[in-house]
Amino acid sequence: MTFRARLVGAALAGTLAAGASALAGASAASAQAEPCVQRIAVVNNAAFVMSFSVQASNGLETANTDTYPINQSRTIDLTTTALPVSADVRPVVDAVAGATRTPSSFVSYCENGQTATYSVTGTTYDYSVTLIG
Repeated sequence: MTFRARLVGAALAGTLAAGASALAGASAASAQAEPCVQRIAVVNNAAFVMSFSVQASNGLETANTDTYPINQSRTIDLTTTALPVSADVRPVVDAVAGATRTPSSFVSYCENGQTATYSVTGTTYDYSVTLIG
């Protein structure tokens, strides 16, 4: 094998390795929940007073917000919590004198200024929490 052939082969191997590394990084990043947000807002469109906390998929959870009635919302800025950046998170909603519910969908925590908004609808024991934006 000539020197030039070895040089081209080495360059090609380096390019392939870099491509594989980038692809592996993209796969790891795509494993995060979407969207990636800094704040979680929950709008109370339900027939009860409620509060919420934010729970990470690893079980860590923030303190609850204060309680608030229908047609109001509260927001938790995740930078003020102990939750780790890139954690998959979702709200845990507590209806006063009612049930506790979590949505099925997670979002990822990124320090980017974006907000995920969830809507709560229903009654104290029969309600849903839905990601709306």
